[in-house]
Amino acid sequence: MARLIRVRDGEMEEGAMSQAIAWNEDGTLKEIVGNHPVVGCSMRVGSITAGTYSKRDWWLTTEVTEILEEKMEGDLIYVKFKTKNSVYEFWGGDTSLWAETQRKLKHKKL
Repeated sequence: MARLIRVRDGEMEEGAMSQAIAWNEDGTLKEIVGNHPVVGCSMRVGSITAGTYSKRDWWLTTEVTEILEEKMEGDLIYVKFKTKNSVYEFWGGDTSLWAETQRKLKHKKL
């Protein structure tokens, strides 16, 4: 599972799909390079299948310009990153660890 949160307003998307997407110069898909944020790639997070009856099935960011913070603990990865338009927090891995890790991050214990 993955969770993507836009910091400025708390808007969020989550789901089993998590892809760092590289693009060709003409804007077509070049390759999927991983499952967490990578500088130069867009992040897509959400449902693997369409039709979830929510307001959207996935979220695609603009290209990542900078990794601001990256932490790993067990099966959980946390990445705070900047795109051309926004700052995001990405959580990937074991969803049962999210709440505890968020608490630790707030108290700088991770």
